[in-house]
Amino acid sequence: MKKRYDRADLPERLQYTKYYEHDGMLRAYANRAMVLAMLFAVIASAYLGFAIYVRVQPPTVVRVDADGRATAIGSAQGGLKPLAALAVQASANPGPDELEAKATVRRFLESYLAYTPASVDQNLATALNMMTSNLRTYSLGKLRDDDTVGKIKEDRITSQLLIRTIEPVKNAPWTYVIFGVKEIHRLRQRVESTDRIVGRYNVRLVEDRRSESNPSGLLVAEFSEQQMVGERDADLLQQSQLLEK
Repeated sequence: MKKRYDRADLPERLQYTKYYEHDGMLRAYANRAMVLAMLFAVIASAYLGFAIYVRVQPPTVVRVDADGRATAIGSAQGGLKPLAALAVQASANPGPDELEAKATVRRFLESYLAYTPASVDQNLATALNMMTSNLRTYSLGKLRDDDTVGKIKEDRITSQLLIRTIEPVKNAPWTYVIFGVKEIHRLRQRVESTDRIVGRYNVRLVEDRRSESNPSGLLVAEFSEQQMVGERDADLLQQSQLLEK
């Protein structure tokens, strides 16, 4: 019967791991290092080739003649447009005209000043979205402090607006003076009262980029209202004078 020896009983030289196990580990490390070296070599070659390609490209020279026409000499000659062509392209997308501005003013006033208890939320939201950010913040805070929407719904207020004229202000771009008649109907304890107000409204617009939601590219930057003439109708027979126009 053969006697079994432990590794500790063997001589010190024989207690080490077998030589081929060490050789396999070394070969595995060498293979990994070779793969990483080849990968880095490919990346370095690509960067070197790109740098050489950029360096061999001829420089682009832009020449402007006496008429203001710019031409390019070099590889980018076909991609540069003359200044005249750029001017024609810019004229293809002109800014808003006077008709669009007046339409914006009319839409804003009819949304902001004409409403019913059922449509006041939507009308005010439309008007606020037509304002600049700072005017929207100011107007929204004022509406919240005065509880305007709550009072309109509580008193069942219906407001109608008839715009008489929209006139531009001289030497003030996109600024308009509007004269109109506003008729306000209130219902308290099933009793209706009517206020008729002739007012003057000042609206100043600013240009913004055209978009799908704002095709004219105009926003309301300033708005003020001034009452010129006002009267209250408390007769038993309530009739709207705006509907008779």
